Amino acid sequence: MIYPVISTRTPIFLTNLKTPRIHESCIKLRSISRSSQHQNPIENDIKPKTQFINPVLMTNTKSHYGFQAMLSLCGLGYWVQGFRCFPWLALNFHMAHNLNFNPSTLQLVQNSANFPMVAKPLYGILSDAFYIAGPHRIPYICIGVLLQILSWGQLALIPVTGQTLPSLMACVLLSNFGASIEEVSKDALVTEHGQKHRIKGLQSYSLMALAVGGILGNFLGGYFSHKLQPRTMFLIFSALLSFQLAISSSECLGLSHRQTPTGKSITDNIRKHLSGLMIAISEDTISKPLTWILTSIAMVPILSGSTFCYQIQCLNLDLSVIGMSKVIGQLMLLSLTLIYDHHWKQIPMRKLVGGIQFVYAFSLLLDLILVRQINAGIHISNEVFTLCFSGLAETLAQFKILPFMVLLATLCPQGCEGSFTSFVASTVCLSSLVGGFWGVGLAALLGIKGGDYTSLPVGLLIQFVAALLPLGWIYQLPMSCPAEKEMKKCIDETQVFERVVGSVRI
Repeated sequence: MIYPVISTRTPIFLTNLKTPRIHESCIKLRSISRSSQHQNPIENDIKPKTQFINPVLMTNTKSHYGFQAMLSLCGLGYWVQGFRCFPWLALNFHMAHNLNFNPSTLQLVQNSANFPMVAKPLYGILSDAFYIAGPHRIPYICIGVLLQILSWGQLALIPVTGQTLPSLMACVLLSNFGASIEEVSKDALVTEHGQKHRIKGLQSYSLMALAVGGILGNFLGGYFSHKLQPRTMFLIFSALLSFQLAISSSECLGLSHRQTPTGKSITDNIRKHLSGLMIAISEDTISKPLTWILTSIAMVPILSGSTFCYQIQCLNLDLSVIGMSKVIGQLMLLSLTLIYDHHWKQIPMRKLVGGIQFVYAFSLLLDLILVRQINAGIHISNEVFTLCFSGLAETLAQFKILPFMVLLATLCPQGCEGSFTSFVASTVCLSSLVGGFWGVGLAALLGIKGGDYTSLPVGLLIQFVAALLPLGWIYQLPMSCPAEKEMKKCIDETQVFERVVGSVRI
């Protein structure tokens, strides 16, 4: 059960949310609220001593910019986020061919670039506590998109920037810094609107938009990789980001009339949201599934850099083939998300996640089939095998996170959507970084380097065994994703009544 963020002016200590005493207090609050609403001032000649100052209306009203506007804005943002594979495919090709990076260096750059993602809780707490010009989340989206334009635009317009490792890393870090700020704001918008409008599972629609962007980005990236220079592809993506910035800015200017909450300093707001975040993640209903998903990601060594270099150096696969394999992988991700949204939500969570993890572990052996050329023995070419099976493991690794995002978004405390969702996203990113650096260390330990991939099958087998181990503590996951519970509704009503009572002058 999630403890809500409680105002420090009228503290309420909830030691046991399952006791009947809380339920009785909720009933009393409902009765007091109803009696105050149905009171007829005409029948009473005595002027009441209690007067409400700016009373809070207990009605379900949509936000100023509207639910549809939020869906359009976040849908575009998630689509562009998925399309980021378009410049990244060109960047990986540039590092492998033009700069001649070895597999370990290539994977080190890929994983080190994600360090700004680890600091997502800081961006989330700041977006919860500090409003910029009124519209709250949208200015942070604009800032994140602007930083990405500066980084990719610099790589496109200044040739020397992409020729040295330090300048290249600086641009990539700036890009991911902006992307992390934008992602935090989008995730918080989706979570808070899903709770406000009682819509469960909006994260699946976000993943659909992400997959559609990934499909188009990988397809166009693989097609234009040999027709355009990497700088040209960077410039195209910068133009797309500029379009997103224009849309977000126009939406932000249309909401400039929204009032910024007052009465507390930024420090007090940050302290309140931080304490609420710490209380929330200490709950067993959140900490146990979060611990499972983090360990299941972190303990699997990622050998994507070694596999990528093996495909283009030893198998001489065209980059368009690799791009199309990722397109097929994103199509599978979109299909799995649609199936989950319509059918698999009813499956017990422990059973669903256990099945996904089992299939994911065996999908890692598909690269072993390619390395050992077992596919050639059954008359399947490397191109066909790569197209059909190369992106399956990555697809399942992305899809495995979706049930956890739906579960944790359902349990997210109201008022700290940004800090909570960003904490979850950053810990997932941190576990991915651990898996990536674990893969770099494993490749160095086994002696996997450019031109020598004799030990790559051993690394792939270690991947398979590590992916099976989390099934040993699958019991930490709940049997099902909890729905909106009555006790949570009572706590929400208690918060509403507190705001009403807090605005009363006697």
